[in-house]
Amino acid sequence: MTYTFVNTDQPVPPDEAINVDFSIKASPSTDIWEKPPSTHRFNAPILYRSIPLSSFKRARVSVTAPWKERYDQGGLILVLQSAGWKEKKWIKTGIEFLEGRPNVSTVTKDRWSDWSLLPVPSGGNAATIEVCRESGGSLWIYLVEGISRVPIREVTWAFEQEDGVELWVGPYAAKPSDKPGELVVDFRHLIIETK
Repeated sequence: MTYTFVNTDQPVPPDEAINVDFSIKASPSTDIWEKPPSTHRFNAPILYRSIPLSSFKRARVSVTAPWKERYDQGGLILVLQSAGWKEKKWIKTGIEFLEGRPNVSTVTKDRWSDWSLLPVPSGGNAATIEVCRESGGSLWIYLVEGISRVPIREVTWAFEQEDGVELWVGPYAAKPSDKPGELVVDFRHLIIETK
């Protein structure tokens, strides 16, 4: 599998590390977020594989970090792009730090961003997230706890148009705060499955 980094000069981890344990460093003032009337941010580091959207089956990763600043975040991202579109569409999910605690966060962007949160059930700094193409044509996002998967979000539009759509899929990290110092997000057991 070939991975690429965007929005960073970090070296791509070796394949054996990507399957086991690696980190992404996010500099201050990095984010992936769009809000009316004019906020367009897409400068957070992303480690991704590029595949046709039609071949995506599922992705899964465990994520943890010493979350500290408001909106510190890391997890999985899916970026959809096509030559016929003016803008990228994307879905990001993982952990985001808000109100003094880590939360399971999902943000989707078709035209503008929307956002949902729930507290990390364990109250800790780590979570395992899985995104899957399900029968019926939706993308489902799950929080994995032990051997169970808890559904936390359905994205109905992800596979609405697949012809000619390229998908970047992989982990990302972001530190929207401008306070000094990098956020180092640790990832374990990344799985990306295609059909």
